[in-house]
Amino acid sequence: MNRKMYFDFIESRLSILVYEIKRRGRLNLLDMNIHSEYFFRDFLNLLYGYDFKNMNTISQNCEGIDLFDETNHILAQVSSTCTRTKISSSLKSNIYSRYPNYRFVFISVSLDARSLKAAKYDSPEGIVFNPDTDIIDLDTIMRKILNLSTTELKNLYEFIKNELGNDVSYQKIESNLATVLNILSSEVMKIEVASPEINSFAIQDKIDFNELTGVQEIIDDYKIYYHRIDEIYNEFDREGKIKRYSVLQSIKTQYIKARNEKNDATDIFLLTIEKVMNIISASSNFVTIPIDELQVCAGILVVDAFIRCKIFYNPEGYNHADA
Repeated sequence: MNRKMYFDFIESRLSILVYEIKRRGRLNLLDMNIHSEYFFRDFLNLLYGYDFKNMNTISQNCEGIDLFDETNHILAQVSSTCTRTKISSSLKSNIYSRYPNYRFVFISVSLDARSLKAAKYDSPEGIVFNPDTDIIDLDTIMRKILNLSTTELKNLYEFIKNELGNDVSYQKIESNLATVLNILSSEVMKIEVASPEINSFAIQDKIDFNELTGVQEIIDDYKIYYHRIDEIYNEFDREGKIKRYSVLQSIKTQYIKARNEKNDATDIFLLTIEKVMNIISASSNFVTIPIDELQVCAGILVVDAFIRCKIFYNPEGYNHADA
């Protein structure tokens, strides 16, 4: 079905872009913010029918405003920082006096903004701002995309493909996920169940914090394999290979995708396992095993990533180090 293919491609590329913006922001590498401003200008024009132009074409370094649309009377800020303070600060910009009766739109390019939509804000006189509809994040965008016609989806797909590149074909390449899983699947039943565990109390705190009691049994069953997976990663590290990093980042990417598709934490966890299974089974270097064994091994890798702080949120003081 073309519609599903277009939607899945768009969702995948946007999720990766959002993750890259967040990661580089944490490293204080802000070049992605600059480029994303131009990307979202064209993307939102296509998606919503706006006529955004960059504010710096008429006013360099205009505080609080990045885009403007004279046709639809809209001022917008594109930001990787999404807090109530950030939005309130944007609404205090002096530029609004030059644009009476304009609408303000805040576009969060990297963070979930649901909690901010219900907050109260002081808008400048003459400026229209409805937080519920005028704060736009990835979830807002994906819901809009979901309701597009197939023709509109195709146009958006072509734009995303040109801007963000073709999707990776897992059918044609090897994956480090498959390499690690091949090793794990050959010995998973031989691993000593009584091997040392990591800090179970800390893991339980993280389960409770993320409301993951629905998959408590899976996490409890698979956490015992943490030390063997660590040994596998260490073997590759000694050879100068970066499989540990690439595998964990690959799992994190699938988690981000699942988080953008589901709201319930348990559903996100299970969908992450499913997505990891799909990558592994489509990899050219995957040694075929029964589907139930694949599900177990993929689950072990996802639980390991959960313990290592790569997916889901960490409660204060959580540390994945051995007990």
